[in-house]
Amino acid sequence: MRDVRRTGPVAGLHYPPSAGEFGAWFSTDADCLDYLEWLRWPAGLVCPHCGHRVGWRMADGRFRCGACDGRTSVTAGTIFDKTRTPLTVWFTACWLLATQKDGVSAQSLQRALDIGSYQTAWTMLHRLRSVLVRPGRERLVGTVEVDETFIGGEGPGLRGGRAKGKKSLVGVAVEVTAPRGIGRCRMAILDDASAASLHPFVTGHVEPGATVITDAWPGYSGIEELGYTRDRRSPRAARLRGDDPFALLPAVHRVASLAKRWLLGTHQGSVDDAHLQSYLDEFVFRFNRRTSRSRGMVFYRVCSSSPSPTNPSATATSSSTPNRRRTRPPDVLAGVTRRRSSGPRRTDRGGPPDQDYAG
Repeated sequence: MRDVRRTGPVAGLHYPPSAGEFGAWFSTDADCLDYLEWLRWPAGLVCPHCGHRVGWRMADGRFRCGACDGRTSVTAGTIFDKTRTPLTVWFTACWLLATQKDGVSAQSLQRALDIGSYQTAWTMLHRLRSVLVRPGRERLVGTVEVDETFIGGEGPGLRGGRAKGKKSLVGVAVEVTAPRGIGRCRMAILDDASAASLHPFVTGHVEPGATVITDAWPGYSGIEELGYTRDRRSPRAARLRGDDPFALLPAVHRVASLAKRWLLGTHQGSVDDAHLQSYLDEFVFRFNRRTSRSRGMVFYRVCSSSPSPTNPSATATSSSTPNRRRTRPPDVLAGVTRRRSSGPRRTDRGGPPDQDYAG
């Protein structure tokens, strides 16, 4: 039997491997509900109120706990909660967000899925972006370049890279691998370029013990006392030597440039400052999974992140696979009434892994 916790999700078993398979897997809302139920309760119902595993399905599709008599639904507490948009539309939006190389804008999503309003499409994408950052994700390790950049253009009347009055100041941290490779990245909006803002950014995204490469900005002074080895590189000294100062931090400058191009290309630069962090989270999520061999796995990652973080069983290991067809009468499985698949039963069974496959 395949150990899914060791090998990770399997195409065709835990997620659709292609757009054609996606249509076959999720042709109705019932198929989508069945998949969400498997992701949220892979070993059977877990009551979100008391934690008991005994319950049954009610006539309205909700579940009733046999211990506390609490009611819940598959979508309760998830990004699909209390939505009037069909789940088939939600899943298609999730597939487009995950599988298209540069993502999808709200206007493109509205046109592709014939959604009634731009606001609905925009809200759907922001709900999906809200689950892209996994709580407790691993921090960057090894050699890490750290710098800041402004996103949004200049404000009138002020000059200088770190002067107030510009658009959003964004901190960028990028893993550097030998000889010239780039690993994972992190991006976050900063209040300013002072030590009070830069130090928390470094400690929140870089593992202590790492070598942090920065420029000569004094805001980074003191990170050595926080457990890091600082490699300080001065742009002024590089100019005096006749070197290119932008070559001192090549990885972080490349990632920042890619993020700006992505915002200008996919979203036409129409990103409000209040929601910039959500777009940065999507870019980081997409960049860190750029080498994924299967875009369907990225879809799986987004869907498996949708259950409420208050439900600890959302990513527990299971001994079953998602049933994509529900046409037979219900039966009792793992303490909760579930409908049996009418399709062929799989012999190679496994549940979703209990760890993220990328940072």
